[in-house]
Amino acid sequence: MGRVRITYDCDVLVIGGGIVGLSTAYAITRAAPGTRVTVLEKEPGPARHQTGRNSGVIHSGIYYRPGSLKARYAVRGAAEMVKFCAEYGIPHAVTGKLIVATDRAELPRLHALVQRGRENGIPVRELGASQIAEYEPEVRGLAAIHVGTTGICDFVAVARQLAHGSGAEIRYGTRVVRVDRRPERGVAVLTAAGDVVRGRVLVNCAGLQCDEIARLTGDDPDMRIVPFRGEYYELARPELVRGLVYPVPDPAFPFLGVHLTRGIDGGVHVGPNAVPALAREGYGWGTVRPRELGSTLAWPGSWQIARRHWRYGAGELRRSLSKRAFTEAVGRLLPGVSEGDLVPTAAGVRAQAVLRDGTLVDDFLIREGARTVHVLNAPSPAATASLPIGREVARRALSAL
Repeated sequence: MGRVRITYDCDVLVIGGGIVGLSTAYAITRAAPGTRVTVLEKEPGPARHQTGRNSGVIHSGIYYRPGSLKARYAVRGAAEMVKFCAEYGIPHAVTGKLIVATDRAELPRLHALVQRGRENGIPVRELGASQIAEYEPEVRGLAAIHVGTTGICDFVAVARQLAHGSGAEIRYGTRVVRVDRRPERGVAVLTAAGDVVRGRVLVNCAGLQCDEIARLTGDDPDMRIVPFRGEYYELARPELVRGLVYPVPDPAFPFLGVHLTRGIDGGVHVGPNAVPALAREGYGWGTVRPRELGSTLAWPGSWQIARRHWRYGAGELRRSLSKRAFTEAVGRLLPGVSEGDLVPTAAGVRAQAVLRDGTLVDDFLIREGARTVHVLNAPSPAATASLPIGREVARRALSAL
C-alpha cells in the first residue's frame, strides 16, 4: 500500500490569541519565512484575557531570580518592548517606578531587591524617606528604591500589531474541543463549529486553558492552572500619583501586592489583590463554573496552597470583600487616599500553574511533547517578556517541524 497523503492547513497551529501566542506566530514567520501559521482564538478578537486585563506595566525584571527565564526574558523583553512600541507608534512611556518599604520588617527585603536588581543588570537608586518625595510627593515610606527601566504601554495594541505583522491566518471565534495528535503525521483539531484544522506541529499558548489543551493532545502536564482573580480600582484623584508605586513583595508569593500604576491613558490603577476565582475566566464573584471549580478543588496542590498560605489568603479575601480594608492597604503607601477615591474597575485573572505538591510555579514553564510545544506557565511578566518568549517557543516549534 502507498502512503496516505495528508493535506495540511498549516505547518504550525497555534492555540491562543493572547500576546504570547501572537508573538510566537510573529517569531515563526520572521525566523522561517514561508512557514504557514494558523492561530485559533476562541474569543472574537485578540488579547481578551491576561494580556488585556493587566496594569499595562513593562516590568524591569528586578523581582526575578537571577538566571531564571523570567529574569532573562523580562530584562531583554522590556528593552525590546520599548523599541517595538516606538517602531510601530504604539503608546508607551519609560516612567521608572518606586518600590517602597513602609515597615521596618520590609527593609531587609528591600535591600535584597537592590542586590537582585544589580545581579540582573538593572540600574537601581536607593532612596531615604525624605527622598521619596522627589518622585512621589504624596507617597510615604521608610525607604525606597527607584528602578528607571520600568515603563507602561498598551499591550492590546502590541498584540494587534504582532497579529498583523505575523502574516499568520488568525481565526477568531474558534474554540478547540478536540485534538487528534499522531506523532508520525501531525495534529488535527476539531473546533466547536465542527471544522477540522490540520497542522504538522501544535503550539499551546492557551493561557487560562493551557493545561486543558495539553490534556486534549494526550500530554500530561503534571500541573493545573489555578485561577486567581486580581481586583482593581481606579483612583478618582489621579493627581495623587505621578507614576508607578509598588510595595516590597513577599518572596513566598508570585503576587506583587497592591500597587499604584499611572497608565498610558493617564488614569491610575490601584491593585490588584489576589483571590481564588470560581472559574477560569471568573472576573467577579458571580461567575461560577462548577466543572472548572471542581477541577481546581480536585487537584491536591490547591489544598496544599490553602493549608500553607491561609493567613495570606484570608487577608486578600478580606480586602476583596471590604473596601475599607482595601483602602487601608493602599493607605500604607498613599496616606491621603480615602474610600471615596477608589472606583471599581475591570478585574483580571492570573493563570497560575500549581504542581501536585502545592508548589506555585515561579518561572515560565515551556514543555514539549511529540509534535507539540506547551506554554504552561506564563503569567506576569509574560506580556513584558512576550517577544523573547515567542522566539523561544518558535525555535522549539520549528525544530519539531
